[in-house]
Amino acid sequence: MFVEIKNNITFASCFHSIRFKVSKKIVVAICCPFLFYIVAFFVKLAKYTVKINKESIFFKALNTSVWIIKIIVPASFIVTLLQYYGVVDIIAGVFTPLFKYLGLDGQASIVYFSSVLLPLYAPISIIGTLALDLRQTTILALMCLISHNLIVECSVQKLIGMPAYISAPLRICTAIVGGFLLNCILPDNLSEIKTSVAVVTSEELSLLPTLGNWAIATLKLCFKIWIIITALMLLQYYLKKWGVIDKLQKMLGGFMKFCGLSPEVSYIWLVAQTVGLAYGAGIMKQILEEEGDNAPDYRGLNCHVAVNHSLIEDTAIFMMMGVSWYYLIIPRFIFALVIVWIAKLFDKN
Repeated sequence: MFVEIKNNITFASCFHSIRFKVSKKIVVAICCPFLFYIVAFFVKLAKYTVKINKESIFFKALNTSVWIIKIIVPASFIVTLLQYYGVVDIIAGVFTPLFKYLGLDGQASIVYFSSVLLPLYAPISIIGTLALDLRQTTILALMCLISHNLIVECSVQKLIGMPAYISAPLRICTAIVGGFLLNCILPDNLSEIKTSVAVVTSEELSLLPTLGNWAIATLKLCFKIWIIITALMLLQYYLKKWGVIDKLQKMLGGFMKFCGLSPEVSYIWLVAQTVGLAYGAGIMKQILEEEGDNAPDYRGLNCHVAVNHSLIEDTAIFMMMGVSWYYLIIPRFIFALVIVWIAKLFDKN
């Protein structure tokens, strides 16, 4: 009888432990989609209830982080559901014949297509839901860096003279060519290395535990986003405060000519390379308004920054996943160089 009671107690405690773990995941899964919207609400409420220095780097970083998180959470949530219900497998079957020439399988197309419409943080979060190796991640990283967030960034480029019907096809075609060439030169042994992002599988889990795993992985990613955004904004602030950016602008005259660009566009080029097109939109517009009719020709700059911008932040994000920086920076610079000089030859003719 004692053995039976002991066995019952052991079984009950094990059952309670399992039930607690599952319940914890269920609670997290239910609450997580609403968590960041609650945070966003309190951030907005703080503007009216507390005297906050809106020019503070930390406040700007928090606002930017919340804005990005509000984009990536629904995107990764939808993709997790698509994966769970088998839609990812259907899409993979449709696009496998095309993406195999880029060294990718069909489900990797979801990552790329999400980057075309959304900021880079969305495809990065989606990569965490797919089992991709380092070789595939490197190819996807280059393609996403060249053509991402086209709705926003093509609108920004329109401010400085490049219509969306030119910039969008240019970036998509360059991304495909870049993926194809990278697939030709990357070593095969990279396929044996898994990316450093946590991979969540749902083959043996029910829906709620799967969403719980997604929620935990997303919370970790959101924390990384906040750290990166804050660090980059602090760096940019002090570089400008110490006059480093102004000195760099004077030093870039010769480099601009090598790139086929006018030295007068050095500062805007620096803005695009440091904070990107989306984050730097306000600064670019302000410079253009101040220069007015004296503004230089930005056609060459548009061609360059279309495929090569935000060298620090965007590159660093993919490097966290194990991708080597030279596969991300050198191809983009070469593509930008070639596109600008080809455009200059057409202008002369």
